[in-house]
Amino acid sequence: MTGHAPIKGSDLFVKALEEEKVEYIFAVPGEENLDLLESIRNSSIRLILNRHEQAAGFMAATYGRLTGRVGVCLSTLGPGATNLVTAAAYAQLGAMPMLMISGQKPIKSSKQGLFQILDVVDLMRPLTKYTRQITNANTIPAKLREAVRLATEERPGAVHLELPEDIAAEHAEPDTHIFSPSDARRPTASSKSLQQACDLIRKARHPLIMIGAGANRKRISKALIHLVEATGIPFFTTQMGKGVVDERHPRYLGNAALSDGDFVHCAIDHADLVVNVGHDVVEKPPFFMHPGGKQVIHVNFSPADVDPVYFPQHEVVGDIANSVEWLAEHCGACEHHDFAEFMRVKQSVENHLEERVDSDAFPVLPQRIVADVRQVIPDDGIIALDNGMYKIWFARNYKAYDNNTVLLDNALASMGAGLPSAMAAAMLYPDKKIMAICGDGGFMMNSQEMETAVRLNLNIVVLLINDSAYGMIKWKQAQDGFESFGLDYGNPDFVRYAESYGATGHRIESADELAPTLAKALEEGGVHLVDVPVDYSENERVFNQELKALTCDRTG
Repeated sequence: MTGHAPIKGSDLFVKALEEEKVEYIFAVPGEENLDLLESIRNSSIRLILNRHEQAAGFMAATYGRLTGRVGVCLSTLGPGATNLVTAAAYAQLGAMPMLMISGQKPIKSSKQGLFQILDVVDLMRPLTKYTRQITNANTIPAKLREAVRLATEERPGAVHLELPEDIAAEHAEPDTHIFSPSDARRPTASSKSLQQACDLIRKARHPLIMIGAGANRKRISKALIHLVEATGIPFFTTQMGKGVVDERHPRYLGNAALSDGDFVHCAIDHADLVVNVGHDVVEKPPFFMHPGGKQVIHVNFSPADVDPVYFPQHEVVGDIANSVEWLAEHCGACEHHDFAEFMRVKQSVENHLEERVDSDAFPVLPQRIVADVRQVIPDDGIIALDNGMYKIWFARNYKAYDNNTVLLDNALASMGAGLPSAMAAAMLYPDKKIMAICGDGGFMMNSQEMETAVRLNLNIVVLLINDSAYGMIKWKQAQDGFESFGLDYGNPDFVRYAESYGATGHRIESADELAPTLAKALEEGGVHLVDVPVDYSENERVFNQELKALTCDRTG
């Protein structure tokens, strides 16, 4: 694209964003962004005004996670830019394509000294794939194209551009070119590495498939279903691999929410080969490798990052969907594969997950909460989990039916992300049932975005799991033999708090009220908050006592 008259830098920036098919900019603007704000006003891009930059970043990152396209957020300089830091780390560790735009004082001449001025580019360097200050309006299209390219290519992540006030206001050359996205195909794995993987699978007696974060893409889902059904090999998932294959599948064994010592680890320990599809070392290890132990095939877009507990013996590097489809077509079922122990473990897992799902105890047990949520969420509904003790319960107990229907963060694992993530999902899928699941601690870190959700007329239910404490840390504190100290707090009246934003508040006063209240809130639409008190004494019984007593007895 070329122009016949000089074009203002901010207009050029927005036209370049439009060329990248950007739909939304999540923002808390400042005075240094005013030229850009005016350019956005006259564009096809919708500005979403947030109440905190961190929430804007979480929403942009989740948009990237769900669409595969770059999510965009905007802040001013100084404190606005520093408020994006957690969201930058969230997107970078979680492999979510996100572009952050921050303002800056004029760089050619400024009369404000160092007021609010930080080296934001240097600040963002360890947290992003690319960070640059734009110093000339003519370079805007090239820098933006490069930033978006890097944000979206594997492994996706965060990028940052700083647009100073005077560069936004200056005019670029009339013939400044706006670059269109290029059509790039990911490289495919070599036929030799694929054949070697197939040979290893056919030679193994107890092969097992693990599905990780990098596999949470639509095309990979179809290929993995084909692989599981062509070979009969059972599979398990990491927390961020949930839902890639429908977890009602008869070959699904469970979720490795813990690193070891859980029921599913009986199957993992029994395996002589693990086909590790989409593993990302940012997640807590779903299992530990030991020298001389089981073999591991690493199937991913990029080579393995080796560490003391992960050192695969074979790697299939290239487009995951193509690799998995090739394996599905060429490996086939093997008569000597023995999955009997895996199926025994599956039955043990299923029995374990049925425990106390009907309990009428109050405050409500985590098992009942998870079961009631699964009961009311339709197959294509989405839950977005904040970070807390309940995340482990949902990872283990909640069966996901489709990819990206369980939005949880097992990379940065930041509190405060649950509500903004659900809001981004509700914007993208207005006809789906969306639920944010938050602890009282995580919810209060970005609860101001309830106003944003109401203003945007979103359909969203916030399930607030209330224990008036930082519950996961209390559990770890007790595990380590320490006295309970420093982790309890008071809460507002959450029903009235929700109503003060124009949302509808509900308080659960018996276990039997939970499912019907959630179902009614989902059906009514609008913004609802459901406050449910939780009894976390089950953490000790299940995770400390029951799993400690677990034996992987193969005689049963």
